[in-house]
Amino acid sequence: MFLDVNPYLFIAIGLIVLIAAIFIITFVINRRTPVPKGCEHLKIEESNCMACSNTECQIHQEFDLKKIEKEIEEESKK
Repeated sequence: MFLDVNPYLFIAIGLIVLIAAIFIITFVINRRTPVPKGCEHLKIEESNCMACSNTECQIHQEFDLKKIEKEIEEESKK
């Protein structure tokens, strides 16, 4: 019964496992890579970030959140 399974199924499962393993390994290696010298204190300017049209970017969303928090604080002070 075990031998009746299509061999392509094992190949497909093997490829999926291989791709997942490659992803996990590269993700871990990327996280362990140190920041290049001279780039430790780089900061993104809000004006440049808000000029960008990519609203799905996490940095852009953080700036939007800070902007909303400032507006709420200003309204609560009034």
